[in-house]
Amino acid sequence: MTYSSDIKILFVTRGVRTFAYGSLAVIIALFLAARGFGDKGIGLLFTLTLVGDALLSLGVSSVADRVGRKRLLVLSCALVVMAGLVFALTTSSVLLVLAAIVGTISPSGAEVGPFLSLEQAAIAQEVSSEDRTKVFAWYQVTGSLCNAFGALAAGWFARSLQVSGSTNLESYRAIILVYAALGVVLAILFSKLTPKIEAPKRTGQQKTVGLHRSRAAVLRLSSLFALDSFGSGLVVQSLIAYWLHRRFNADVGALGGIFFFVNIFSGVSALASVRVAKRFGLVNTMVWSHIPANILLILFPLMPTLETSVAILLARFLTSQMDVPARMSYTMAIVDADERSAASGFSNNAKLIGSSLGPLISGLIGLNAIPFILGGTLKIIYDLSLYRLFIAVKPPEEK
Repeated sequence: MTYSSDIKILFVTRGVRTFAYGSLAVIIALFLAARGFGDKGIGLLFTLTLVGDALLSLGVSSVADRVGRKRLLVLSCALVVMAGLVFALTTSSVLLVLAAIVGTISPSGAEVGPFLSLEQAAIAQEVSSEDRTKVFAWYQVTGSLCNAFGALAAGWFARSLQVSGSTNLESYRAIILVYAALGVVLAILFSKLTPKIEAPKRTGQQKTVGLHRSRAAVLRLSSLFALDSFGSGLVVQSLIAYWLHRRFNADVGALGGIFFFVNIFSGVSALASVRVAKRFGLVNTMVWSHIPANILLILFPLMPTLETSVAILLARFLTSQMDVPARMSYTMAIVDADERSAASGFSNNAKLIGSSLGPLISGLIGLNAIPFILGGTLKIIYDLSLYRLFIAVKPPEEK
């Protein structure tokens, strides 16, 4: 099947953005540590960053179908540029904290800000129900692969600058400046989208922040996603990198290589989602692929060496992202077309709000095994709750 120019552009923007996020996730905790932030300070800043991203995204996605998806995608790129420039250039901790709250920075390597919600809605509008899960799987693979190359590029770029005589802090700043430049690239790409991505106009429906018929289901689903993401937020990718650095003295080049393969494995996991979902259904795929990954998360901090820790981490990511295309597809399937931006915004921002609390709690607990064990346990509770509440709610293609 041939896809529209809009779908192709949105795949490219996904790749550019996740490359930027992957590059930042490897070095951002190291950058803050080099700036003098301790564990609690890093955790608090990450929490403020994710809370700001979530509030921004919720506000944008709730009005996007009325104001215009393309317009808001382009405008949102300014926040990427602003945050990157302030992080790289300011010497003021106060300005850095403000940029973290107002701008768009990803401490986890995952999507932040309003981009994902609006892109999901636009993609779901231009593909059929039969193709939706497959397209979202490739969309996730694109993100995972580009995230992987971003992590690898950042690790080796920082190391090469350090070998050439730059300080650690200078090398991290250079990567953050590249992050800001990629925000400009995103704005140019989004400006080429056509009116086909905009939501259909519908009259006569009473909406609450963009939702009507599906409000109750979306709120239930979003609350579960918040629980899952709180567990993930306890061990965001930046904190995993920092933990490997502190416990096993892994340098930035090694960390870049590790997270390159982590994200490659994530892509493989997402691609497997299509066949599994087609055979067993979207909810079953979301739940039963996720539980083994969460058991491995609990085991991860108990490993005695860098090699065994990395092996467990890679094994986890072979299944942990299989639920992501299924989740995107399922959320878009159970709502009406003119609710998609809002539904995606609610679900994604519930995840952001949930994950935003995790780094703060991890910072207060301290970087030890407890956040990993707690995170894995909470995510298993989410899996079982999701199965109980939604196994009977079928998307159109499964009825």
